[in-house]
Amino acid sequence: MRLLIAGANGQVGREISRAASQHTLLTADSCRLDITDADAVKSTVHAFNPDAVVNAAAYRLVDQAESEPEKAFAVNRDGTANLAAACNEAGIPLIHLSTDCVFDGRKQEAYRPEDPAAPLSVYGVSKLAGEQAVRSLCIRHVILRTSWVFSAHGNNFVKKILGLAGERDELRIVADQRGCPTAAPELARAILHVLQSGTQAWGTYHFCQPEPTTWCAFAEAIVAEAKNRHWPLRVRHVLPIATGDYPTPAQRPANSVMNCSKLETTFGYTIPPWHGSLAEVIDELSARK
Repeated sequence: MRLLIAGANGQVGREISRAASQHTLLTADSCRLDITDADAVKSTVHAFNPDAVVNAAAYRLVDQAESEPEKAFAVNRDGTANLAAACNEAGIPLIHLSTDCVFDGRKQEAYRPEDPAAPLSVYGVSKLAGEQAVRSLCIRHVILRTSWVFSAHGNNFVKKILGLAGERDELRIVADQRGCPTAAPELARAILHVLQSGTQAWGTYHFCQPEPTTWCAFAEAIVAEAKNRHWPLRVRHVLPIATGDYPTPAQRPANSVMNCSKLETTFGYTIPPWHGSLAEVIDELSARK
């Protein structure tokens, strides 16, 4: 399989490249392919002639997007539209990654793919606009909404907590936002499974790992896993706080738990809980120490 990966330097892009090493890959980071340049996208797709494109590129600075929406929309909407149009013209599938932030968090149960979107932030609005561009411009598409992505690479909650836990005696972490952590390596495996399944059930799906948790409980699990591996952490207490005690420019959904049964049933893929994936990521980080 010939696979073009946009956003190859990000968490998910890196893991797809690693998991798909036996395939022919064009790994395009933002320097190699500016997805906001429609001509560059079209010529790259035409020249490489891939069997599919994975769009792991995104403007992900959730809080900063509130003050620079034009940058968020340029990548998350317009860049995505360029990829979708090029894929449709070439007659190939586009796997596009989206986010739990398209929901407002007011639903008590887990969100299903067909639930109405109502983003609270500029970032969420820009990602929803990207979804709409994919649906309108590319017939053969799979949109995968995911959440709370972490890995041994890049900037993410796991690495942030480990850094703070080595510097502070006490961590105060938001405990009234619920969601599902998702390891980038597991998401990469699922993307490849979807591509290789031969199932052409185009549409929108959710992918996150069970079981739902809070940011505070997730932080506690991260610290526990690191301590089990004898990391020299300074932290003694992880304390729960309310969202109001940690104000941010962008508003996050209080509940971003997503129901992934549609993906599991359609593509015959069982999603493992995040606890084991967290252990694997911390093992990888431990090996670097």
